[in-house]
Amino acid sequence: MNLPDPRLAVVIPCFRVEAQILGVIAAIGPEVQAIYVVDDACPEQSGALVERSCSDARVRVLRHAQNRGVGGAVLTGYQAALADGADIVIKLDGDGQMDPALIAALVHPIRSGEADYCKGNRFHQLSDVAAMPALRLFGNAALSFLTKLSSGYWQSFDPTNGFTAIHRAALRRLPLDRVARRYFFESDLLFHLNQVRAVVCDFPMRAHYADEHSSLSPLRMILPFLRGHLRNFTRRILYSYFIRGFSLASLELLLGCLAVLFGTVFGSLAWVESLRSAQTASAGTVMVSALPIILGMQMLLSWLNFDVAAEPRIALNRLFGRD
Repeated sequence: MNLPDPRLAVVIPCFRVEAQILGVIAAIGPEVQAIYVVDDACPEQSGALVERSCSDARVRVLRHAQNRGVGGAVLTGYQAALADGADIVIKLDGDGQMDPALIAALVHPIRSGEADYCKGNRFHQLSDVAAMPALRLFGNAALSFLTKLSSGYWQSFDPTNGFTAIHRAALRRLPLDRVARRYFFESDLLFHLNQVRAVVCDFPMRAHYADEHSSLSPLRMILPFLRGHLRNFTRRILYSYFIRGFSLASLELLLGCLAVLFGTVFGSLAWVESLRSAQTASAGTVMVSALPIILGMQMLLSWLNFDVAAEPRIALNRLFGRD
């Protein structure tokens, strides 16, 4: 028996996109059944422009009285799409930097039951990476590594990419009221997806920078994002290894941290005492310092190997359908 095609919805957060928004909507193909344009207190009144100039019956304009950031706008669209029965919700920026023709390919892993959340990755092809500005390349690499640590999705890259699709089975299980509202939105969403054990995959796409005027510079955002990533990393470790589950990997993480800490502190104190007394530390002192660090690092590497292998493998939409 053939299953019915999933109902697709597109969410477009709008802020200062008056010049591009109508073209973006016009490029969305017939595979999409609903389009939510979220006017995030846009000073150019993009929502009014769409209502006035767009005759597409699929379009519905949602408005914020005050600016909530890109994450807040997307979450408003997510909630509306869920309420209207959408099966897969695509997030598409209103500035024209994402090609709506790629929507069918983006949602394919979700439609086939392989993933719950699919996101763009501009780093997949070497030719695209070579064309990127060096500072942007370094900034995205640093942000990607921080996101891997905090989210647990070690195979995912390009976390600030906003071209995404999500299945309702995952979306309904997310605590949407606790997801970050502004530029940390995509990274924070990955953390929450890991907590509900959703399967995430990357979608290779080309990067376009010729006319880009993005207000999000990956290099500038490393330090502001660091606090959020450290918080999420701590929460993920506590929830996954000491509250929701406890395993040999939990012991390796705990004992490894304690061993490295002990060896570092003991060795530092012994080194200071050696300098103060002008006497060379004994072989036993060196071993008491070095051995815990060596064993601790071995246990931490073993834990890291477990963590990389612990990514979710079975999609929620395969387990629960459209529930």
